[in-house]
Amino acid sequence: MPEPTSAAAPASRIGALLARREVRFLIVGGLNTLLGLALFAGFHALVGPYLLALVLSYSVGIVIAFTTQRMFVFGKAAPAGPALARFTGVQLGILGLNAIVLTVLVERLGLPVLLGQTVTVAIMVVTSYFGHLLFSFRHREES
Repeated sequence: MPEPTSAAAPASRIGALLARREVRFLIVGGLNTLLGLALFAGFHALVGPYLLALVLSYSVGIVIAFTTQRMFVFGKAAPAGPALARFTGVQLGILGLNAIVLTVLVERLGLPVLLGQTVTVAIMVVTSYFGHLLFSFRHREES
């Protein structure tokens, strides 16, 4: 006779999924990305120039993203101060790359600004994950 299905089975599958760093990054990063796009759209509507909106949205987003990624994705093994400095460095590099790609999409290819930023963000997510995994949140014992 087969065993009855347990209500705990779906919960254990969810727990196993959430134990994976990549899954947590997708969830937290997805929420941060949506917030970042909303901030970008809001700043673009308020201040006008899309590159200024990009810098402003990154300025707010860095604080939120560092906190959520440290808490839920990469852990607190690395001391907060050095991790924040490394995180900010990675984010500034990504901001520069984002500005270049966004400018090409908008100025050269004629995409609307919000569509261009949405496309650009998809590229930046992968860059961000590896930058933060390999640099921002590593600590000395892993180097």
